[in-house]
Amino acid sequence: MSGVLYGVGLGPGAADLMTLRAARLIEGAAVVAYPALAGGASFARSIAADLIPADAIEIVMDVPMSVERAPAQAAYDTGAAAIAAHLDAGRDVVCLCEGDPFFYGSFMYLFARLSADYRVEVVPGVTSIAACAAVAARPLVARNERLTVLPGPLPEAELRERIAGAESVVIMKVGRHLAKIRAVFDDLGLTDHAVYIERASLPEQVVCPLAQAPASAPYFSMILLTKGADPWL
Repeated sequence: MSGVLYGVGLGPGAADLMTLRAARLIEGAAVVAYPALAGGASFARSIAADLIPADAIEIVMDVPMSVERAPAQAAYDTGAAAIAAHLDAGRDVVCLCEGDPFFYGSFMYLFARLSADYRVEVVPGVTSIAACAAVAARPLVARNERLTVLPGPLPEAELRERIAGAESVVIMKVGRHLAKIRAVFDDLGLTDHAVYIERASLPEQVVCPLAQAPASAPYFSMILLTKGADPWL
């Protein structure tokens, strides 16, 4: 009988924001898989490090962070093949994923490759949006309001159009796009309504008005925008 592949959401970074189910699966894992920056460390592994059994087999998927999609897709092909070999041998595999596996999560690429042939279970995790709203003390939506989630790499014109027509906005993957995004907010007169957060839930987290954001931002950064009066009052 084939093993089961578990896609486990780890939450935004703080180990104590991991779910009990995720922790239980990791503690009992015989095989653990996770993405890592090519040639670098794995943020996912660092979150779960204290739970991974000492004798667990570890599958490291070195995923390059590049604009070109082919190198990353090749890394997932290689990782999926290594996972499949353990599943075929009857071993369960726990795949670690920052945040939630199906919300901009790397696990979805493995799911696409393996779910047709193997049993796959997904364990949801606390999303970065939930974590950022919490540390910023910023409720996002209420009643019939709409939440718009936008990736920072979008072209400037598209960002401007989508933000202008939105009620509450989350911009993810800010990173090297911060200057472009800040210019759009300034142009729309919305800078004073926005909050900048980086590395939410971690000791080095930063939370401040967008106007006071640093000149450069890490990949794990986000901007929250709520327009008008506080909708929850």
